[in-house]
Amino acid sequence: MTYVVTDNCIKCKYMDCVEVCPVDCFYEGENMLVIHPDECIDCGVCEPECPAEAIKPDTEGNLETWLKVNADYAKSWPNITQKKDAPSDAKQWDGVSGKFEAHFSANPGSGD
Repeated sequence: MTYVVTDNCIKCKYMDCVEVCPVDCFYEGENMLVIHPDECIDCGVCEPECPAEAIKPDTEGNLETWLKVNADYAKSWPNITQKKDAPSDAKQWDGVSGKFEAHFSANPGSGD
């Protein structure tokens, strides 16, 4: 089992999860984070820290697409281990549907 970041992180990009991860398995894109599935130790401490509830265990149904997104982008985006400020409009994007199709960016973030 591993944890995955799902579409509700897009344009919210809260980073509370990054601070608590004991193995530094988060990677930063321009407008979301992903978890490297081969580095995640399945401890689950990140899941309750996400204000947008965007982190899910891969045992939940219908997360195959998100497991692939996390695995693919963790290979090319920079590692992030320190919390940064969320976007100023993050609360407005929390819970908005269709964010992946309309707003996902494959561009990397700045990392640490």
